[in-house]
Amino acid sequence: MATIRSLRPNVTRQEALEQFTTRGPLGLARSLAYGPLRSIADFYIPFRVFEVEITNSGKTDHRLVAIESVSGMLDLYQFDHLPQDREIMEVTTRNCLEPRLDDEPAKKLLVEKLRRVLFSKGFFKLRNLEISAKPLPGYLHVPYWIGFRGRGERARITALDAMRRTLEGAKVPRLVEQWLASGNVD
Repeated sequence: MATIRSLRPNVTRQEALEQFTTRGPLGLARSLAYGPLRSIADFYIPFRVFEVEITNSGKTDHRLVAIESVSGMLDLYQFDHLPQDREIMEVTTRNCLEPRLDDEPAKKLLVEKLRRVLFSKGFFKLRNLEISAKPLPGYLHVPYWIGFRGRGERARITALDAMRRTLEGAKVPRLVEQWLASGNVD
């Protein structure tokens, strides 16, 4: 088991359970398509926080942005400030991914993703755009609730971001499935 630093979740286990078993048309459709909810578990994905400087049209903006450190495919996290001790907790768990993305490839992916975000907000507003990023030490794990659904021996994974309170698409379940299939589970 690993001891990690995680953001303190905004969603409790009970709230996650309620979210996964929501009644109404959406909950019914989910149960019919994927089967009933069998269990839930907390899960943690490592992110690397970077100090980012964005220069555009002579104006400089400083941000704290985090990129997922396994494959870099998840959405970026942006912080108003570096999380304080009260916003972080130490967790001893086996339900966490190991970081695999080194700082340099993570930095390149982060800059590329930020560039895409800025272009999507208005290509014509950008002049002499420069983005630089510097990694901060250590990893910060983001908590998720993972739901296991299914009938018989088949299972379908659904994920809830325990910070943003949103159900995830296919990317987080794919990471969890790869982790389970890797055999690195204690």
